[in-house]
Amino acid sequence: MKLSKLPKLLIIAALVAGSLLAGSAVLQAQNATNTPPAGAPPAGMRGGMRGGPNIDQLATTLKLDDATKARVKPILDAQQKKMSDLRADTSVSQEDRRTKMQAIRTDMATQMKAVLTAEQFDQWQKMSQPRQRRAAPPAAPAAAPQK
Repeated sequence: MKLSKLPKLLIIAALVAGSLLAGSAVLQAQNATNTPPAGAPPAGMRGGMRGGPNIDQLATTLKLDDATKARVKPILDAQQKKMSDLRADTSVSQEDRRTKMQAIRTDMATQMKAVLTAEQFDQWQKMSQPRQRRAAPPAAPAAAPQK
């Protein structure tokens, strides 16, 4: 009797393995579409390098004319290079790195403020804000015990 059960067991095992492989291929295909998860910004609005918006995204979102775009691009490029160089410098402590990164961001903001209109600058600041984790809402006060 054991011999008759063996082929059935092999068939079931093959079917399970095939199902797992097929399911894995489907998941890989879904990941390859680059569809953002629900609630994420559209693919065009996700940031450039390290999460910040790139020049094309800024030009579209802020409605930059060609002259302003030409003035903004070197600012973005310089900031990206400074940040990249700072990340690559392993001799800098993490605390110093944070301080220097903040100084680079502040310098960039000063430069952007000089180039953009007030409305564009406000919108750029909102786009450029690092995502902060939202704290859980405070717990509701406990109801008073009834007597």
